[in-house]
Amino acid sequence: MTVTTSTAYSRDLGDELRRLRQRFTGLRGRAMALQLGWDPSKVSNLETGKIRGTDIDLAQYLTVCGKDVDFFEDFLRRYHNAFDPYLAQTPDTTRTLALTEAAATSITAYDVLSVNSLLQTPGYARALQAATGQPVEDLDRQAVIRRPNGPKCVFYLHELALRMRLGSAQVMQEQLVWLLANSSIVRVVPEEATSAAFRSACALFEFERAAPLVHAESGLARVFVQSEAAVAHGRTLFALLDEIALDEAGTRRKLAEYRGPAPLRALAQ
Repeated sequence: MTVTTSTAYSRDLGDELRRLRQRFTGLRGRAMALQLGWDPSKVSNLETGKIRGTDIDLAQYLTVCGKDVDFFEDFLRRYHNAFDPYLAQTPDTTRTLALTEAAATSITAYDVLSVNSLLQTPGYARALQAATGQPVEDLDRQAVIRRPNGPKCVFYLHELALRMRLGSAQVMQEQLVWLLANSSIVRVVPEEATSAAFRSACALFEFERAAPLVHAESGLARVFVQSEAAVAHGRTLFALLDEIALDEAGTRRKLAEYRGPAPLRALAQ
């Protein structure tokens, strides 16, 4: 095994190993270590993505889980890039993102043309899918921002997204009502901040015991970046947005302008 810096994908694949252990062996971590002849910390560190297991480590672990050669080779192929500082996934893959959100102590995001998926209503999400052809986001992920001990969140949203009509007027009004209900974590970037409109949408995730990372997505890929340069670039972007975005009161006024004079009841989320 090799001690290294964990990544979003190493934690994802480590969690996959943990779930295989629980499902196919019924063993707890210490009992699994005894079965393998390992120190218990090795099982824990492998399952949390803190160490890179060798091919032999993985073969032994997956054999105890009852997995065959084909499964091992597929897992090994994915595991090969688990600790790379740059990871690209298909747009419909959300498991790594969901685990990253769940583990984060803070999430700072910027969106330009559409509302962040952690704040989308179901109707808005379907309308966005119809307009772009991209998969509908798994909105169950939104539970992370409602947890009592959940991450500290700030969602910067360019005013262009409020001007983009997706679906019916009712769909847009419901989305605006939901943004108003969550205005304590939303900051609208005003339309006149044209330079910000040319910045790429992204999110910065920070953790208690892992290195921060930046996530960006398009219709082609989800990208997780854990390089110091990318994280520094993200911090610079959010420092700029903090200066030019409306405060909470200004954000509420701006959202109310777009909502119109006859708001619907807030959706039960």
